[in-house]
Amino acid sequence: MQVLIALAKAFLVGGALCAAGQILIDRTQLTPARILTSYVVLGVILGGIGLYPKLVEFAGAGASVPLLGFGSLLAQGVRRAVAEQGLLGALTGGFTAASAGVTAALFFSLLVALVAKSREK
Repeated sequence: MQVLIALAKAFLVGGALCAAGQILIDRTQLTPARILTSYVVLGVILGGIGLYPKLVEFAGAGASVPLLGFGSLLAQGVRRAVAEQGLLGALTGGFTAASAGVTAALFFSLLVALVAKSREK
């Protein structure tokens, strides 16, 4: 039962974040790239002030996987690095925190590109 509740929370929160993005695409003149960038920046802001980790605690992957979670991860990395290294950590913390996810995304993208057959449209 506990697992079903966690899955429902992740589905509802992640779905709400995606639905908000779709509404912005449908109802505004914003391009998808600007909306995605806004999501990352909003995640940095919410992560920086400590609100986003509470949402991640509640919703799990429903909050940590979307772009808002990436922005929050960057903010946490910077905060941690500044505490350990001082001002230099403000420049390196985000890269250190996000390096594993970015590396995995690049690796699996390369793997799919090598395996998949490209077609002309």
